[in-house]
Amino acid sequence: RFPDAELDAKAEVIQQQLAAQIPEADWAEFRAGRRGGSSMRFIDAWKDNATVKDLACNQTIINLLSALYGRQAWPFQTLNFPVGSEQHVHTDSVHFSSMPERFMCGVWVALEDVTLDNGPLFYYPGSHRWPVYGNEHIGRCVSTLPARPSQREFETMWQALVDVNGAQAQQFLAKKGQALIWAANLMHGGSPHLLRDLTRWSQVTHYFFEGCAWYAPLFSDPFYGQIYFRSLSNIATGQRMQHHYAGWPVPEHFIQAVKSQQPDGPYHFDSVAYLLANPD
Repeated sequence: RFPDAELDAKAEVIQQQLAAQIPEADWAEFRAGRRGGSSMRFIDAWKDNATVKDLACNQTIINLLSALYGRQAWPFQTLNFPVGSEQHVHTDSVHFSSMPERFMCGVWVALEDVTLDNGPLFYYPGSHRWPVYGNEHIGRCVSTLPARPSQREFETMWQALVDVNGAQAQQFLAKKGQALIWAANLMHGGSPHLLRDLTRWSQVTHYFFEGCAWYAPLFSDPFYGQIYFRSLSNIATGQRMQHHYAGWPVPEHFIQAVKSQQPDGPYHFDSVAYLLANPD
């Protein structure tokens, strides 16, 4: 149970405030099956929504995570979903990792009841103990690509890991206000949202831990000279967080020296051709 006596009321506030920002055309696309659940998420709604920020900064959760990991936890990102994400099985480690490894976790809380019909979260118990895999394991050097890629190239490997380990998925049929803490490397995803007139409001808060360096393996080739360091602030304090390695601050000149030079945007996106076709 998420440790907030006012969770039910706060869930209603979040639903009302965020639902008002979703265009009816987006709802129509989702109901018709032409839009996936993950495309309707709100990234970092905490910046404009005090109630989302309040859940992310729950002190009891922060204290619990700090005790479990042995380092001070701090929230850095929120995701709010009005419907089931329907995401392919994946791990957060490929997006948010740390050195030392595995000092990241997520806290997912149901803002309304979850059933088999509205796209429950699923996960593979024990998969968080599996090795952490990066670009080098799938034979990809992202530094040589024209733009930053998506996680799609990892999906075949992730499914193979599930198959070879004989892992069995477990669905989280949460009641409103129930939460799940998952370690960075836990294999998880979103089940199909069967009844697309139903909502499935939820919030995910991602946490890192102090005394680490934080980066995105998806965009990094550490032994080819590219590391995508995450530049992040503590949601609770607004403080820009300093990367550390073995107790020492990571020099800014090093962060800049290994910085990705690739443009943001979809993989294989041709910005020149796009501008020619769309001069406005």
